[in-house]
Amino acid sequence: MENRSAMLTRTAKGNGIEKTAIGEGVKTPVSVIIPAYNEEAAVGSEVEAVRRVLSAHGLAHEIIVVDDGSNDRTAQEAIAARARVIRHINNRGYGAAIKTGIVAAKYPAIVITDADGTYPADQIPHLLAKLETADMVVGARIGKKVQIPWLRRPAKWLLGRLANHIAGQPIPDLNSGLRAFRRDCVEQYFPILSNRFSFTTTSTLALLADDYRVVYHPINYYRRVGSSKIAPRHFMDFIILVLRLSMMFQPLKVFVPLSFTFGLLGMAKVVFDVVALFARHRTIGWYLLYEPVLSTSAMLLLMTALQLLLIGMMADGVVRRIAQHNKPLAPSHAVWAAESNPRQSADEEESEVAELAREGQGA
Repeated sequence: MENRSAMLTRTAKGNGIEKTAIGEGVKTPVSVIIPAYNEEAAVGSEVEAVRRVLSAHGLAHEIIVVDDGSNDRTAQEAIAARARVIRHINNRGYGAAIKTGIVAAKYPAIVITDADGTYPADQIPHLLAKLETADMVVGARIGKKVQIPWLRRPAKWLLGRLANHIAGQPIPDLNSGLRAFRRDCVEQYFPILSNRFSFTTTSTLALLADDYRVVYHPINYYRRVGSSKIAPRHFMDFIILVLRLSMMFQPLKVFVPLSFTFGLLGMAKVVFDVVALFARHRTIGWYLLYEPVLSTSAMLLLMTALQLLLIGMMADGVVRRIAQHNKPLAPSHAVWAAESNPRQSADEEESEVAELAREGQGA
């Protein structure tokens, strides 16, 4: 096995975040995909920044700008910056633009970033260094300079808490637009990856649900050039998306807590009904055989809890059954194998046998 220290040096882990300095051995060729919609003011400088960083590190690369039906000079500015430009005739969405870029890319290592100047291009080599032992590396917006609007932070926090529960592990940044990944790991999820803004959210949860190695690299996040394309209504879209993904990968993570909640309420109502009954009669008698003990609301809560649990178990069984008939997942790139020389092992075994034979004769 090759010496990994030449590639990844001074690596430290903490709270799911990896900090890695780049070694001289990291020379992964990469396709950088920049989806753009009406970004004429920033796309040219973003392409130049990406090229400057990758060239300085001696990385073979291509830069693909996918113009998603812009009605300004986005395509012309990207061409002037010497990027490879692919253009959608109509606006199809952020996710659709990334899919188009992935299909057109010529390298198996993919990096996506935005065209609005919000993500630091100088962190791309760090992401590629970590990709040597991972399937996806997410640029987590938890650096010292993070310009996320305050109005979006409560919704982002709530969405993150829900995603953490579904994934069963902390996710520092669910939908960062700067990330590196292996093409074969993401292409297999194309049927469920949204053509809209939730592409990054879906890909993160999908890889985590199937036990791929997703690591995070802290980055800064700057104020964007131009106006944002994300509207407040997209928050509910993200919530629905996370719940839908949980149904596809981890249905029990949704149904068991709901069943437990309704069951707890139902049992509390049962205790209240029994206490209220004895408070009225003070004694135990034949009235227990003909007078209602439990209220309709208590029975309804308990039945709802049971039904939710059964639906969750059935959904989990269906998901596992479907998984058995699906084609095998792409192999994880975070798994390494080492094997000794078979000839050397055979020679060593023969030497041990001969040594034991000599010891037996001497005895």
